[in-house]
Amino acid sequence: MLPPDTLPAVIAGPLLRRLEPQRLVLWLMGTRELVLTLTLHIAGQTRSIVLDQGQCQTVAVGHDAVIHLIDVPLDDALPQDEVIGYDLLIDSLGIAEWAPHLLYAEAQYPSFVLHSRIHQLVHGSCRKPHHHADEGLLCVDRLLAEAHLPEQRPALLMMSGDQVYADDVAGPMLRAIHGLIARLGLFDEYLEGAVIDDSASLYGHRASYYHRADLLPALDSNETLRERFFGGVKKPIFTSSTADNHLVTFAEVMAMYLLVWSPTPWNLLTLAPPRLSAEEQQRYARERVQIERFRQGLPGVARVFAHLSTLMIFDDHDITDDWNLSAQWEETAYGHPFSKRIIGNALLAYLLCQGWGNQPDVFGPLVSQVQALTTQPQANHLDASAQDALLEALLKFQQWHYVLPTTPALVVLDTRTRRWRSEFTLKQPSGLLDWEALSELQQELLDHPSAIIVSPAPIFGVKLIETVQKVFSWCGHPLLVDAENWMAHRGAAQVILNIFRHSRTPGNYVILSGDVHYSFVYEVLIRHRNAGPKIWQITSSGIKNEFPPRLLEWFDRLNRWLYSPRSPLNWFTRRRTMQVVPHIPEHAEAGERLWNSAGIGQVFFNEQGQPEEIYQHNADGQARTRMLAPK
Repeated sequence: MLPPDTLPAVIAGPLLRRLEPQRLVLWLMGTRELVLTLTLHIAGQTRSIVLDQGQCQTVAVGHDAVIHLIDVPLDDALPQDEVIGYDLLIDSLGIAEWAPHLLYAEAQYPSFVLHSRIHQLVHGSCRKPHHHADEGLLCVDRLLAEAHLPEQRPALLMMSGDQVYADDVAGPMLRAIHGLIARLGLFDEYLEGAVIDDSASLYGHRASYYHRADLLPALDSNETLRERFFGGVKKPIFTSSTADNHLVTFAEVMAMYLLVWSPTPWNLLTLAPPRLSAEEQQRYARERVQIERFRQGLPGVARVFAHLSTLMIFDDHDITDDWNLSAQWEETAYGHPFSKRIIGNALLAYLLCQGWGNQPDVFGPLVSQVQALTTQPQANHLDASAQDALLEALLKFQQWHYVLPTTPALVVLDTRTRRWRSEFTLKQPSGLLDWEALSELQQELLDHPSAIIVSPAPIFGVKLIETVQKVFSWCGHPLLVDAENWMAHRGAAQVILNIFRHSRTPGNYVILSGDVHYSFVYEVLIRHRNAGPKIWQITSSGIKNEFPPRLLEWFDRLNRWLYSPRSPLNWFTRRRTMQVVPHIPEHAEAGERLWNSAGIGQVFFNEQGQPEEIYQHNADGQARTRMLAPK
């Protein structure tokens, strides 16, 4: 490990997180504990704030890796609807000196806008680095570069799941992860329940690349566990996902975040391929092409994060595929110390890199536990018992969801950790929210005239695909098709639909979703109720992921035939009391309802909180696709 003075002061960031007129939250990763001065440039005036321990909390995750969460309360509210420049000074050097890639042309420092209402936003999910699709976040980079007036900037970027793929990692990315762990001295850990003793043994093991299933105990009883994490879960109906490079350690997941958010750590690495078989070498070479393309877009991605308030929520791939899909899955995964550690490590990294910046107030006790764990590691190893206690607390935590006091209100759902388990069989998919969580959601919504609900999975999805998932669930194989949709569980489906019917809940709902890797817009009307509410389900394609195109074409076509407005099959769905009217993608071929292109969604709202314009920006450079309202 090289001396700290050979490393840049900042590895990743700053990322603008939760921004309000009287509160600014930013995130960055430094190579040491930094003394920072925040400067704000407003209408020709400069305001400097030297950040003390109360305004900048730190968590060391390695010898040369320290997370900084900047949380600045302001006595005087910042102006809204105008550009505010900001800088972070380190030893009198500003962002222009230590991260010039974060600046747009001729700008001296980054900037942001605090909008008085959500007039427009951008949203997306599912950003897999080695997917062949182009980088959807660069669509936002181009939007910001062309935005010369405050009103042209989105109010925020909502990332609704799968910001990282901890369970689906390319060989070259894993190699970079291990290189960065060594370069920054990210902490090691002991591993219980595996055939290797600790993380250092894992990184150097012959099975570390493409064969992590071999690192599980060789017991017949672990066959299900093997399938869950490392076996390469086959999904013949939709896609096939590979889990044979599944991230295991806390250090691996932390390194992944740095490598997908910033170009800087890549400049610290010189990587040679590991020892591989001839077949694996070919796979590694194919993956390296895509990883290099991904790396080239990272300056633009980091620039977006430095200029736009970014809110986040997890979905399964942030932790592991099919996370908490069923009660049987939970029994298997949490019943073994090794798989429980894998899940907990990914959730810990999510806390520090994503959840903390969404709402810092609720994470105080957990962050204190993390600081105690990482302050004095013994011989570079985290204390195993303290780590297990922290992860146990994380797995029981129930405040990942949050609400922003915006206009309209932004309600972000945790559909992963508070699930309504099936009352019939352990194999059946769980409801995405349990009864208690749904009751809390209804209370949050009461008396709001309008609301934006962020649900990682669409509440109103494609009926045919949900039917296919239901058939596989009936056959006892929900894992084969990711049978996770709101209508898969009777109780959860009935309660969420009843919330929409409640007379005191909002008159206008916009539901933002992702997860499914294709775009669509549904306008949903409650039959026999002229007074509303009005509901729009707006689903964006993957940021860097796509549905198999030929398969989606057939699903789209069959769905139109089997579930046309006059089809009697509609009366066998849980949404039979609602009329679902699809919007038509502007550039789609005749009859298509589903749009399949990686990119980013953009929604414009009127003063009543209703969507006026809905677009899908295509990462491949095609013109943006307008999701036309039904005639």
